[in-house]
Amino acid sequence: MTKDCDKVVLATRKSPLALRQAELASSALQRTIGAEVEILPLSTTGDQRLEWSLEQEGGKGLFTKELEVALLDGRADLAVHSAKDMPTDLPQGLALAGYLPRADPRDVLVIRDEVEVPRVIATGSPRRRAQILHGSWSDAEVREIRGNVGTRLRKIAEDREADATILAAAGLRRLGIDGFPGLRFECLALETMVPAPGQAAIALQCREDEIDNFTSACDPVTAEEVDFERSVLATIGGGCQVAVGIHRKGDRVYLFDGTGEGLFKQVDLTGIPYPASIDRTLSCLGRK
Repeated sequence: MTKDCDKVVLATRKSPLALRQAELASSALQRTIGAEVEILPLSTTGDQRLEWSLEQEGGKGLFTKELEVALLDGRADLAVHSAKDMPTDLPQGLALAGYLPRADPRDVLVIRDEVEVPRVIATGSPRRRAQILHGSWSDAEVREIRGNVGTRLRKIAEDREADATILAAAGLRRLGIDGFPGLRFECLALETMVPAPGQAAIALQCREDEIDNFTSACDPVTAEEVDFERSVLATIGGGCQVAVGIHRKGDRVYLFDGTGEGLFKQVDLTGIPYPASIDRTLSCLGRK
């Protein structure tokens, strides 16, 4: 795409949530740069291999590679990702143009109505698994679960594969899901279930030489916070397989490190500029 082009091809995964996020990105692009948008749905390795454990297979990149290939070979001008699914190292020639305004970053405990305290909780996320075991449900059994949002809800409510699961509030809201027969939804505080870096942010990825074409569709506040979270994660050297939670909200950073004793911490960065803010956060995690 050039600045004179009036059409943008937008690559996305095929899941209902991914397609909804692509629609939100399309609306933002039409509103800000006036472009016609064509959505290009693609199937990723992570979507196809539902029998894989994301923790064992490495997690991140499984949901982005095919979209990035479409950018590199010219089939797409932009790729829409859930920011939390993106590796911190991007392929040569690609960059992040930015992010749409971040939605509610919290996680939601989805639990069967008749269950008071969940004894079996299903999640495919190492971060959530570690916080379950180090937090309010330390006695619970944690089981693997895969599939899109609707599939996971049915696995809990109808198939009774577990007492509960944990899902992102942003995903539920974007899909218009505020309830499900036989289940109740309980939002979890940031202090007790720290989100993944980039959680609730929709990332727009493009070719490096075309960043300026799309920045007007992006939110600078979200970019400042998510780029900080990703920088901390990159310094740690982690990905989806690492049990780390990092969430920045203004000058406050919520942290969870499940690689050791499962520490929950908060850092006040008031008056601390970048990159000293990264150093302060890493020190709090015992990583510097």
